[in-house]
Amino acid sequence: MPALNVEFSERELEDLRQIAKERGTSMKALVREAAAADIVRHRALQEGADVFRRFFAAHADEFAAAFPDDEPPHKGEGRAA
Repeated sequence: MPALNVEFSERELEDLRQIAKERGTSMKALVREAAAADIVRHRALQEGADVFRRFFAAHADEFAAAFPDDEPPHKGEGRAA
């Protein structure tokens, strides 16, 4: 399995030691679990954003009608520079 060396400050390292001790796990397992949880969170946020984009695109005309003041000006409209 590929590995990654990560540097921590002395304070961070001591905090990690304490947390691992309190949880009865190794520091390696603690850091791996934290990274895995962040990966899951990141993927969920990406998926949620994709769902929102598809929903918004499918209902763009409805949003434009409901919120006309939020629509960007069309080409050729708006203020002159």
